[in-house]
Amino acid sequence: MTTLTHQPPQIIRANGIDICYEIFGDAGSEPLLLIMGLGAQMILWDDDFCRQLAARGFRVIRFDNRDIGKSSRMTGGKRLTAFELLKLRFLKIPVAAPYKLIDMAKDTVGLMDALGIKSAHLVGASMGGMIAQEIAISFPERVRSLTSIMSTTGNPKVPGPTREAAAMLMAPPPATKEEFFERFAQTWKILRAGSFPEDEALDPERARRIFERGLNPAGVGRQFRAILASGSRKARLGGVRAPALVIHGTVDPLVRPEGGKDTAASIPGAKLLMIEGMGHALPMPMWPQVIDAIDRHAHGAAAKAA
Repeated sequence: MTTLTHQPPQIIRANGIDICYEIFGDAGSEPLLLIMGLGAQMILWDDDFCRQLAARGFRVIRFDNRDIGKSSRMTGGKRLTAFELLKLRFLKIPVAAPYKLIDMAKDTVGLMDALGIKSAHLVGASMGGMIAQEIAISFPERVRSLTSIMSTTGNPKVPGPTREAAAMLMAPPPATKEEFFERFAQTWKILRAGSFPEDEALDPERARRIFERGLNPAGVGRQFRAILASGSRKARLGGVRAPALVIHGTVDPLVRPEGGKDTAASIPGAKLLMIEGMGHALPMPMWPQVIDAIDRHAHGAAAKAA
């Protein structure tokens, strides 16, 4: 069996900021960008998940969004209040934000420019799915295929998170390392919405890696503001021409299953894959199904374009 190349994490200048990225797979393979979600470092695309995708013939690139991990930290934006959320929901008064999802989309396109990638397959999870959607809307020539996982359109009619997931989202950041480890375990218990012993066994090590790469609670707050300030993409998604796949869990407590269904309904010709028993996470038992779906979709799109 051939050994896949792996480039360790590096920092590159893109769209006026520093972006930390890492590449799995060979230079000649189809480029596939993994875009992570709210407050999530690139390493939450598990190393083995990336290797398995690379083994399917992709050059897999994962990276830290702005304001997280080793990428540039921004400034401004106070902690989001429940009052602001109520004003947004009932009075339609927009949330103020230092940047929006379109800026994060430009970061991603800037990273592609810096790496000399004209177009790529985009796979985004949660907020990453929103960023990928924004790229497909605003920079269509850069997108070979779009896979939006556990994400939504920003349509205010889609049901919000469960009470438990919403409380987790609004909780003040942990003050100590011990608190962070405890919160990490609690958070994933809620998000996975089920028992996944393999993942639970790896959680302490995952938490350690994230903690050592550096936390940025203010950055997470700014990313959350970016989502809320960006409004709905539903109408604009009607113009997306990239082959689109939407993957969503049937028991997602954070971005409810209706969010995935709304995304698929909004993009012409999009395929929808609902995964039974999957929450707002990519637990290891679900990997074969998710990786197979991404592989079939991206390679299918590449074959059609050839």
